[in-house]
Amino acid sequence: MTSPTKLTDLSALTLHRARARRDALFLHDTVRDEAQDRLAMVNKSFTAPAIVTAFPEIWRAAFPDATIVADTEVLDLEPGAHDLVIHALALHWADDPVGQLIQCRRALRPDGLSLTLAFGGQTLHQLRAALGQAEITVTGGLSPRVAPMGEIRDLGALLQRAGFALPVADSVPLNVSYADLWNLMHDLRAMGETNALAARLRHPTRRAVLNEAAKIYDREYSDTQGRITATFEIIVLTGWAPDASQPQALRPGSASARLAEALGTQETPLKD
Repeated sequence: MTSPTKLTDLSALTLHRARARRDALFLHDTVRDEAQDRLAMVNKSFTAPAIVTAFPEIWRAAFPDATIVADTEVLDLEPGAHDLVIHALALHWADDPVGQLIQCRRALRPDGLSLTLAFGGQTLHQLRAALGQAEITVTGGLSPRVAPMGEIRDLGALLQRAGFALPVADSVPLNVSYADLWNLMHDLRAMGETNALAARLRHPTRRAVLNEAAKIYDREYSDTQGRITATFEIIVLTGWAPDASQPQALRPGSASARLAEALGTQETPLKD
């Protein structure tokens, strides 16, 4: 059995996260609030929650009784111990994202809820495009600079692969305004979200590349006030640990009433 391709340089990621500033973690605050709003709409009380996050201080006050663990390759979660598992803004750095979701499912009791909030494929698409175009223009080459993030359809499919029942995936797009590329990059560093890809260049980016990227970003993605826009797409993945009490799909052909009768219409047979 082959191991997942190494995506992330964990040493670099740990260093970047250690430099993160609490006042710059507004996306994590937003995701925490989104999780609370979603749980408020669920007709169920959760008494044994667990949270997977790189920034536990974001979650402790809102979930004081939760078990909080780091987003390590092997999650420190006891099988069948929780009725709620939240995976918070860490899936994009996982070498094996479906493995992370499988571990979340195994940590759940029957009919327990998994709520995963992850960056989607539209996240930083402007930055990705500007840097790529600038690097090709200046150096004639292209290197990985922004972590790959799944599209909503692909991330939704991971729920099924992980064995969840009643899977649902939806998107929450957030557009953030910055004065220029330099302010955006400063914010990403303060978030602990700078390049930690294993395949990244191991030398500083040439200033000419960054200057060209700033020009492209300003030209292509500025608003009417002359500020640039950065998109952060939050994908919310909801799935339940299978349980006999959950709604089950009927076997094809097992319906006891005709659809036409339910709709009060005349059934018209199709011609051969």
